[in-house]
Amino acid sequence: MGLQAGGVPPQPRAAYRPHPGVGPAGRTLRRLRRGQDATRLGAAVRPRTGGRHLRRGPRVSDAPDARDDTRSRRRLILTRALRSTGQGVLVVDFPLYLDALGWSGVEIGALFTGIIITQAALTLFVGPLSDRYGRRTFLLAYDTLLVGCAALALATPAGWALILAALGGGFGRGMNGGAGPFSPVEQAWLARVTPAHRRGAIFSLNAAVGAFGMAAGALAAALPAIWQAALPGATAYRPMFLLVAGAAIATLGVLLSLHEPSHQPPAPSAPPRGEETRRIAKIAAVTAINGAAIGLVTPLLTYWFLVRFGVGPARIGPVLAASFLCAGLTSLATGRLVRNGHLVRTVVLIRATAVGLLVALPLAPTFAIAAGLLVARSALNRGTAGARQALELSLVSDARRGLSATASSLARQSARAFGPLAAGALFGGGFLGVPFYIAAGLQAAYLVIYQRVFARYEKLTPELRAVRDHAPR
Repeated sequence: MGLQAGGVPPQPRAAYRPHPGVGPAGRTLRRLRRGQDATRLGAAVRPRTGGRHLRRGPRVSDAPDARDDTRSRRRLILTRALRSTGQGVLVVDFPLYLDALGWSGVEIGALFTGIIITQAALTLFVGPLSDRYGRRTFLLAYDTLLVGCAALALATPAGWALILAALGGGFGRGMNGGAGPFSPVEQAWLARVTPAHRRGAIFSLNAAVGAFGMAAGALAAALPAIWQAALPGATAYRPMFLLVAGAAIATLGVLLSLHEPSHQPPAPSAPPRGEETRRIAKIAAVTAINGAAIGLVTPLLTYWFLVRFGVGPARIGPVLAASFLCAGLTSLATGRLVRNGHLVRTVVLIRATAVGLLVALPLAPTFAIAAGLLVARSALNRGTAGARQALELSLVSDARRGLSATASSLARQSARAFGPLAAGALFGGGFLGVPFYIAAGLQAAYLVIYQRVFARYEKLTPELRAVRDHAPR
């Protein structure tokens, strides 16, 4: 080794290390520091080593395939409020209107069965088509149809007209403000504009707003008792279809002001298509059990109060209004509870209590006790709807949320289709408690299966991990 000037031996050359802010890695870091999403950049770019690139790692992607669109979210929830007001009127008054026209319990139950079957058939096509062609058009079509059906029912009390109007508009089903067979479209759109970690809270809020609207409508349903002297008999119920039409027109106005976000490719974290299909099938199977229980009780509940206690809309309306109001408050509370990530456990505990109240309801000796049990049971049972929807929609990618919501809705409606017919026949035969006991058994089975099926997905789904990661510590 030679000597440098002055007799100092030469120093070995240090290995070159680029500055952290230089090169591809530096550019990536600077972009990340400006707040850009790591999933859009793919895996972090590694610096060159030994003259070749290191192999890219898997994409970091717990980010949901949704954007935080507050304006669209608020307007979609507003449509739920408007639509549910009209539904709250009809869930009380429509069965009573048919009874005042001389329809028997079996005939009323058969009509409700026909309504559910018709709505299920429409649901079969709407959800998957909305994934491909967009969601706004389908919601506009539903509310336009609802205006026409309400106008037809207002125009004439003829049986054929009421059947057509009820089949098209889903009268009396009490869908908590949902868009009937188009509800999967609405749910998929709301999920699309809501970040994953907020879906439990937002869907619970959406359900709460629907329940509050149903409460307002149920209170308004007592109006026929006020003008009964001027409009005797069944005629007193016909002006209520004006309120339904008005709510649908207002909903159309809000929908026209909305712009649907452009389609976004599935998130990198989306499960494989085969796994998604299996999840959708499980959702549908579990939901069908719950739907069978709902069909035996909910559609003819006001008719049961009429037969059991001889009360009319002036007393039934405020009770149902209170039940919807409490359901809305419970839904808001559930939305806060699921922020800790324990969504499945929360749903099961709340609904298990509701099953016990359902068993006690037909045993109530007086109208006041029955009303109290109904309010408590509805608050607990309906209050988990938003959280359950959020979980189901978080199991699949945005591109298949319409299909998933359709499968769930179709399974629920198909299973509940024959419930009103069976309940109407049992009520007509004097077996006023049997439908409640069968429904309680079905809902108990549903909760056991729900816990077994969905608890594992709550831990595995990236979007639900986002809920956990954003939970308060």
